[in-house]
Amino acid sequence: MNDLFTKLEVAAWGGLVGAQGRLFLRIEDDLRRKSGITHAEFEVLLRLCFATKSRARIQDLAAASLLTRSGTSRVVERLVRAGYVERAGAEEDGRGAYAVLTKAGREHFLTAAGQHVALVRREFLSKFSDAELEQLAAFWRRIDGHEPPKDPAPRKPQRSRSTTSTTASRIKGRRRRE
Repeated sequence: MNDLFTKLEVAAWGGLVGAQGRLFLRIEDDLRRKSGITHAEFEVLLRLCFATKSRARIQDLAAASLLTRSGTSRVVERLVRAGYVERAGAEEDGRGAYAVLTKAGREHFLTAAGQHVALVRREFLSKFSDAELEQLAAFWRRIDGHEPPKDPAPRKPQRSRSTTSTTASRIKGRRRRE
């Protein structure tokens, strides 16, 4: 496994994956305890709150999310049962459905959002200076393809001789066994 990433790459990538996982667990727990909704439900309410006329096609909500179309539909259904969203047929083609934010849904979202922002500031944003936050924002834009890297030459992973020779001997060992 160590042959796959350098120590620096493990620290960078592993750090991101681990921090993201821990942060999302805290967010999920906080939203459930304080607002009685999941992170997925929060995301749907957020998108509807900022959508034109507070409505969006369910397929469009799914396309903007990590959830599948059926997963998004289930989230919308839970929000309908809670009274935060209503379903409306798509008059323009009769096939799809819209999720429409209710007044209660908007109020619940705004309350949850205030608590959520406080958590994100406490658990993430406060850990960095403004200069570091600007740098993080630039990194995310770069990953999304909106900002080129400072050094346009791709970085080649640096392998130690022992890692390279270990990899070579493992490959030779596999060939002998085959």
